[in-house]
Amino acid sequence: MKMWAFFFIGLLCVHLSPVSARIGASDSGRTQPTERISGSAGDVLEDDPVGRLKVFVYELPSKYNKKILQKDPRCLNHMFAAEIYMHRFLLSSPVRTLNPEEADWFYTPVYTTCDLTPNGLPLPFKSPRMMRSAIQLISSNWPYWNRTEGADHFFLVPHDFGACFHYQEEKAIERGILTLLQRATLVQTFGQRYHVCLKDGSITIPPYAPPQKMQAHLIPEKTPRSIFVYFRGLFYDVGNDPEGGYYARGARAAVWENFKDNPLFDISTEHPSTYYEDMQRAVFCLCPLGWAPWSPRLVEAVIFGCIPVIIADDIVLPFADAIPWEEIGVFVDEKDVPNLDTILTSIPPEVILRKQRLLANPSMKQAMLFPQPAQPGDAFHQVLNGLARKLPHGRSVYLKPGEKILNWTAGPVGDLKPW
Repeated sequence: MKMWAFFFIGLLCVHLSPVSARIGASDSGRTQPTERISGSAGDVLEDDPVGRLKVFVYELPSKYNKKILQKDPRCLNHMFAAEIYMHRFLLSSPVRTLNPEEADWFYTPVYTTCDLTPNGLPLPFKSPRMMRSAIQLISSNWPYWNRTEGADHFFLVPHDFGACFHYQEEKAIERGILTLLQRATLVQTFGQRYHVCLKDGSITIPPYAPPQKMQAHLIPEKTPRSIFVYFRGLFYDVGNDPEGGYYARGARAAVWENFKDNPLFDISTEHPSTYYEDMQRAVFCLCPLGWAPWSPRLVEAVIFGCIPVIIADDIVLPFADAIPWEEIGVFVDEKDVPNLDTILTSIPPEVILRKQRLLANPSMKQAMLFPQPAQPGDAFHQVLNGLARKLPHGRSVYLKPGEKILNWTAGPVGDLKPW
């Protein structure tokens, strides 16, 4: 099998090349062959939400957003930054309305992931109190929350486990989704079927990856893809999982233990300065779960034309109603990781070529990015498309006079404290 696999790599090196598009731009300038996304998926990706919905943006005191960002500008560049950029986008978007009476959706700009540790990791412990405070404010100053208890409102919650507001899964499950958000539409990076932290009707989005940074690392178009499988990241988290087996449900450990000496696998814990360049030289990029099932690797793989190998059982991928993930990626069950080499070398070259042609489609890449300024078909527009597809609101959205559904006193005692 090894000799055949090396021949396979050589074949790919001849025919496949990385993308040399201007990242985040609507005009790709791409010269390599691309393939039209078949069926409704391509049409949905290219939908224009303008004219299909109107969004009212609540004007909150700056302590909920701008002042938090001023305190720690690092929030602009971390993987949770979609909540900041979505706010900025909506303020100047043609879907914004200043008249709440004509709004289809209401947006509350709260930056709940911008309380960072010295290492740049978000601390979610104040997030429930902060969100609760913002909802108390809008429900007191405007009538729109009270008529639906948030069912025509949407919130950005890009935490590891969304509106469960904890980075450890066990504690996130124990907490559950913040009670006051249980009727709202949640726009979140976390997506896993049958999980208490993903409610029906949520819109799963990609994590933020800086378009300008990726643009700066593009390599010449004709560079061969000489790496078969590529991965950089942790395999074990000794600090948080000293006994092993819990982190990534053991999937990352299985990758290391089975393939650390396999010449087809370029895997390491080291994160080189050539990380982005290396992805453009790779055929397959591993995207395994970590503490949560999602990571920026998925975005990076799509942008750099590296076929994502998704190892995260029951994952719900970004804009899954618009992006044909089964056609562009490879899904491997966590239990099958020891067979990863056989699985990947068994994929016919013509299948890989088609996946790469689909990945080269400009609309596919655009949908994964939050560029500044916004571009047609980007992730901002995919969120709006997702909201537009939920319209018109059904009768169940609106409460009867005097009707109450949400329990304002439910949840951990600490969440009820003032923020």
